[in-house]
Amino acid sequence: MREEEVHYDIAVIGGGLAGTCAAIAAARLGRRVALVNNRTVLGGNASSEVRVWVCGASAHGVHRWARETGIMGELYTENQYRNPEGNPYYWDQVVLDAVRAEPNIDLYLNTDVREVDASGPEDAREVHSCTGWMMGSERRITFHARQFLDCTGDGLLGHLAGARYRIGREARAEFGEPWAPEEADEALLGSTILFHTKDLGRPVKFVPPTSARDLTTTPILRNRVLRTGDNGCDYWWVEWGGELDTVHDNERIRDELQSVVMGIWDHIKNSGEFPDAENLTLEWVGSLPGKREYRRFLGDHVLSQQDVLEQRQFDDRVAFGGWSVDLHPVQGMYADEPGARQRYADGIFHIPLRSLYSVNVTNLMFAGRNISATHIAFGATRVMATCATLGEAAGTAAALCVAEGIGPRELAATRPELVRRALLRQDASVIGLADDDPGNLALTARVSASSYLNRLAAEPAPAAPGEPYPLTRDLGLLLPADPALDTVDLLVHGAPDGRSSELTVELWSTGRPENAVPADQLLTTAVTVPAGGPHWVTARLGHRPDAPENVVLIVRACPGAALVLVPVRTDGVLALRSRAEGDVAVDHDIPEEDGQPVLEWQARGLRRRSFGFRAAPETEAFLPERAVGGFQRPYGGPQMWSSGPLADPERAGQWLRLDWDEARQLSEVRVVFDDDVDEYLNNLHRHRTPFEVMPELVRDYRVQSREPDGAWRTLLTVTDNRRRHRVHGLRCADGGPVSTDALRLVVDATHGARHAHVIAFKAYGA
Repeated sequence: MREEEVHYDIAVIGGGLAGTCAAIAAARLGRRVALVNNRTVLGGNASSEVRVWVCGASAHGVHRWARETGIMGELYTENQYRNPEGNPYYWDQVVLDAVRAEPNIDLYLNTDVREVDASGPEDAREVHSCTGWMMGSERRITFHARQFLDCTGDGLLGHLAGARYRIGREARAEFGEPWAPEEADEALLGSTILFHTKDLGRPVKFVPPTSARDLTTTPILRNRVLRTGDNGCDYWWVEWGGELDTVHDNERIRDELQSVVMGIWDHIKNSGEFPDAENLTLEWVGSLPGKREYRRFLGDHVLSQQDVLEQRQFDDRVAFGGWSVDLHPVQGMYADEPGARQRYADGIFHIPLRSLYSVNVTNLMFAGRNISATHIAFGATRVMATCATLGEAAGTAAALCVAEGIGPRELAATRPELVRRALLRQDASVIGLADDDPGNLALTARVSASSYLNRLAAEPAPAAPGEPYPLTRDLGLLLPADPALDTVDLLVHGAPDGRSSELTVELWSTGRPENAVPADQLLTTAVTVPAGGPHWVTARLGHRPDAPENVVLIVRACPGAALVLVPVRTDGVLALRSRAEGDVAVDHDIPEEDGQPVLEWQARGLRRRSFGFRAAPETEAFLPERAVGGFQRPYGGPQMWSSGPLADPERAGQWLRLDWDEARQLSEVRVVFDDDVDEYLNNLHRHRTPFEVMPELVRDYRVQSREPDGAWRTLLTVTDNRRRHRVHGLRCADGGPVSTDALRLVVDATHGARHAHVIAFKAYGA
């Protein structure tokens, strides 16, 4: 056995997606980081050991333009390219490679931290070190650090350090949460074990082990649905342990879950009810329960149900989520009630920095499912892509604490702008924060471009004429009103019986810039449609908002009439349809409550298509200035520069330019390209997209500086780009910064889109 002591700026304990993203974020800010994980692979519940799908703010496509950016976004898109089949082992390598790419991270796998040295009064404790046992290597390692991050999920590090926490459900009166019980209790969400099957093309028998549960003796066959075509997380409801202690009773929970998995498979294979299962075999069964809930630490803010569903904004917001408040019955798979109860906000919700550090341990932060939130709010924050964004935020804040020599509470209270600017500089997952970083010299430049998209339209073409989409339900278009929407021409088929039709057209606000569903009606108008068609008809709106915004144009149901659905993706525009009887918004097996706009207005079958329309006047939503000092993702508009239509997307030649009144000394340029955050991605591909690389992403580009004689000098050339966020150092031949009064980004090719899209173009001084 070997005894070791190591010293770091930051120690991140827990190597799930929260800990992984925290370590990468801190390392990229120049801090030396120890990433310590008690398993042999990274990824936590997302790893090949457990195989839970990585869900996040898009909520299986319920929310629009909601996919995470930053480090989680990098993992998503890299996995999409390297692992289009959704192989869980390939996903492990995507996560591992992201960590290994950071020279400031030392990775300690198979290392279980079980001792903590902390001292100080109850209200101001400090962690000095923690010690872990590296199994298999017989190494006992003590980690000294200035800042510690508990990303363990169960919260063991913080518990041993004396951090305050809660387990179970708060009483309703404490936070006024409608879904909370009258009395506080220790009920939890249970754990799950998953399984995968494989078709061998020939009959395969299954002899159940003696431990297999006889499902006829349980409520499962009465209350849950078994299907042979389901795999993996389709059986998320195989859940148990909410009435137990999910940590101390972990082995008992594991045994019960595995017995039920074997019972499910026995029933499918041997009951005679599933003849299509004859050729199926079990390919994999988990041996490690995927835990949902245990300790939740207390921070200076406890996120509540109202914070989530009312989408409350915080001055210190550092991340966002969009998953529903998703709570499961305490009895899990043995409950007579449905496996989940869900409630969605109208759009994404925000999470403050004050929920990511301990209220009583001065150098302890946390990220993942153990953040400062009530049991009800935890139901929305616990999914892994959201945990990953919290990890990036916590890792960023910890790095800034080390750099500034302060604790996280002081950082949040006195220097929140440091966190905000650092997150935006890294293209992290925050919404509604504009880039105001004084270090970004692009903010002081004049911005121009070779062209910009100034017309909002989706029109049929000879090769893509479109198809009638009957107005048997209300249909909608989300459009940017920037600066106005005076008229919208709609391409409509009238009634086939020779009679004219009258359409009711309404304009609605979205309520909040981060939302994409109708909230408040602004106006209504009637439009007459001749019989037959298609015809272009005009809706006169005269809408001139005080500030740019998104609006929803609703065409009410009209029997016999139809809009024309065009196979054209229009930048900044979404096609929506109202929910009809029998439509499933998310999951067949979960009852859905009424009054949830994001479930009432859906995009199923409409993605990358639009109802035929032409809007006037010309739009300013894609001006080149939108790529400087903006929000870096859709927020009350598309928030990007889009060039005019390209004759050949393989050779774009469009440019975006920064000009200064005098020469600037530049050492770095950062570019954020469009990877279409409305396209839902998933690490194991529950919903597949046909694109290994998003078509909107810029493929080939150059960065150029202007010489004193007016000539343009190419500083760097990139081909075959697959990343949204690119960081480039700028150096002259002598190694010094580049001196220039103008900088130009030239887009030479996209991955198929007919416009050059740039979300942000930034330049930093020496």
